[in-house]
Amino acid sequence: MLPKPPPREPSLGFIYSPPYRIQGISIAGEATAIQVPELDVCFDMGACPRTMLASPICALSHGHMDHVGGLAYYLSQRQFQGMGSGTIVCDARIESDLRRMLEGYVGLERQRTPYELIPLEDGQSHQLKPNHFLRGFHTEHTAPSMGYVAYEHRTKLKDEYVGLPQEKLVELKKRGEEITRSFEVPLVAYTGDTLPGAHLLRSDIRAARVVIAECTFFEKGHHKRSRIGMHMHVDDIAQWLPLLECQMLILGHISRRTQLGDVRQALEERLDPGQLARVRVLMDHRANRQNYERLVAQSQEDQGIDSSKTAEQA
Repeated sequence: MLPKPPPREPSLGFIYSPPYRIQGISIAGEATAIQVPELDVCFDMGACPRTMLASPICALSHGHMDHVGGLAYYLSQRQFQGMGSGTIVCDARIESDLRRMLEGYVGLERQRTPYELIPLEDGQSHQLKPNHFLRGFHTEHTAPSMGYVAYEHRTKLKDEYVGLPQEKLVELKKRGEEITRSFEVPLVAYTGDTLPGAHLLRSDIRAARVVIAECTFFEKGHHKRSRIGMHMHVDDIAQWLPLLECQMLILGHISRRTQLGDVRQALEERLDPGQLARVRVLMDHRANRQNYERLVAQSQEDQGIDSSKTAEQA
């Protein structure tokens, strides 16, 4: 009898929530690595798919191996391929442990891979790119853990100056008048592995455009298991979602033991249609492809492109 071929590796999940691409892998206990290319950041690096190398910053939620197992490879490959050294952002409580882990590879490889490690205390920030930064916040898990919110720093003309001619505004600015006000806009929130709690009710998480969260348990009898492992249960999502203003809540960290059909059914049973329309599952490739194709068709319609002719040409 011929042997069976090896099982296929899971494809990367891909979700488009304009203007952000959320892509990567998230399987409980195996690997979580999620990239938002437009913000130059990856969240966690349990594995290192090739696409992750393009992001110069990796923000780690905690030190479990399914969230840091690909970190050394990420740093090494960026350097090997001439992409520059990688930057790791982490909870300050695990800084020394990360340094010791990465130092172990120096002896193994007989070479030192450069990197920058940025430890954050609760509430501290790190710049991602001009006018964008990342702010960390402590979460509750079985190891020291941290979530993140990516912000955009914006300026706006003060109300009293709205409507003034440009030459007048230039004159006021030359005289030293502060004619603009600054404010921060939460864009993407990432919770990492965590229990529900007050840390998920922060105003910046509630106001973020996209929220990326873990939901490991979907079975009705697994509430106790979710608390032991300090993870989220689908019932927690049902209670939390009405408090969020996000355009999209993306769920990851689902175990292989849970079938996607059961995930869809659990969400449909607990969420009303309006809430359900805002939820995506990162590794639900079929549903995400269908949603993306709808976006493409809508975009073509808005531009006056005949989608049927486009399909024929393809």
